[in-house]
Amino acid sequence: METSLHRQLKDAYAEQGGQLEMRLGSYRIDVARADDLVEIQHGPLAAIRDKVRDLVERHRVLVVKPIVRRKQLVKRETRGGRIVGRRLSPKRGRIMDVFDELVHFTRVFPHPNLTVEVAMVDVEEWRYPGHGRRRRRRPTDFVVEDQRLVRVDRCARLHDADDLIGLLPGDLPSPFDTADLAATLGVARGVAQRVAYCLRETGAVATAGKQGNAWLYRRCA
Repeated sequence: METSLHRQLKDAYAEQGGQLEMRLGSYRIDVARADDLVEIQHGPLAAIRDKVRDLVERHRVLVVKPIVRRKQLVKRETRGGRIVGRRLSPKRGRIMDVFDELVHFTRVFPHPNLTVEVAMVDVEEWRYPGHGRRRRRRPTDFVVEDQRLVRVDRCARLHDADDLIGLLPGDLPSPFDTADLAATLGVARGVAQRVAYCLRETGAVATAGKQGNAWLYRRCA
């Protein structure tokens, strides 16, 4: 089922002069504008990888990837029932989270006809208690009823490898390994390894030898 968040983002991009839910061959396009086709993808980018790979051969495509910067949790008593609580989720999204998605998108991105727009958004997530078969429900048992857009904080457009390099901290050493990357970004080593994989596969960095068992990377000119 389409969420309010998806619908609100479609309407926002259609306001720039576009047609909603247009059929194009076997595909349904979220927003068709004069200069490009817009796909809003709140779910994994991997789910639309083949569709985008096909579309960019003949059209300019803008993939909008919302990342939740801040989430207000709104708890209902029942589905559609009265509100019984609100709280701010401790989880915060960062623009670097886009690399978790690009790991499965490097066979499509970069492409001359493709732009990925990362939209940092604040949302409300409406929930109600789950009703599974457990004899005792845990506090974490819930069903997400809807997600609603509160505001778009900022957007970053990624068109080529240089744009990915622009997301890296300026104080990253050269060459660097994934330990350097993890320390500079303040993330776990596994996350840094995924970032390095995306950078290498998209041509943003190249390997520059090894230091012990760790690969070294250098920004490409």
